[in-house]
Amino acid sequence: MARIGIAGVAGRMGRLLAEEARMAGMLAGGTLRPGSAALPPDGVSILADIAALAAASDVVIDFTHAAAVGGHAEALAAAKTPWVLGTTGLFAADEAMIAEVARAIPVCAAPNFSPGVTLLLALAERMAAALPAESYDAEIVEMHHRQKVDAPSGTALGLGRAVAAGRGVELAEVMESGRHGQTGARKPGAIGFAALRGGQVVGEHSLIFAGAHEHIALTHRAFDRRIFAQGALRAALWLAGKPPGLYSMRDVLGLAG
Repeated sequence: MARIGIAGVAGRMGRLLAEEARMAGMLAGGTLRPGSAALPPDGVSILADIAALAAASDVVIDFTHAAAVGGHAEALAAAKTPWVLGTTGLFAADEAMIAEVARAIPVCAAPNFSPGVTLLLALAERMAAALPAESYDAEIVEMHHRQKVDAPSGTALGLGRAVAAGRGVELAEVMESGRHGQTGARKPGAIGFAALRGGQVVGEHSLIFAGAHEHIALTHRAFDRRIFAQGALRAALWLAGKPPGLYSMRDVLGLAG
């Protein structure tokens, strides 16, 4: 039975992850964010730092902050501990570092661990390949709670990357986000993003392919963050014992390739 460690166990997602791991009888313990005054869940063993957590765990699940990714990557690679990473708001340098670490340990990184969103990403890529960019404009609309600090969301960017992959282009080359003022006509082949923030929305994402004579929309709504925790636990159990490499939820669900 795998021992699962939770980085940032006192956070909103950390608490749910701890509950799911404890119900499965697999919780090894967790860490607290440095300087945090938040109290950990009752009965959870708190380790001194990410290195201690890595040593005590067979897999570490990490939904913390982008600023922590570098230190976590170094500690987990040193301990040879598999890493399930759900942190969003990463920079290109972070993603390059994660890919490098995946040469030493198995890493399952995903913008969203919901099985439904994973299927949505797969569908997005296939639809983008079938619907010509010059005839179907791709627009992505997402909404989250008022506390979310990054925009567009990691899931929205994941959708954008899926569309770009289906069209054989790089997202950075065609992305249009936060249009304002006299922007001019829409650029052919652009992938547009709109980010809404308000209330306590867990997560809503829509991908729209808008043609001259039809619109096709794919929408996913999350009503409870527990779906992300359950997906991450599923990924952790799948990842344990895998060879080094960079994996995604598509691999976990058998959708890769």
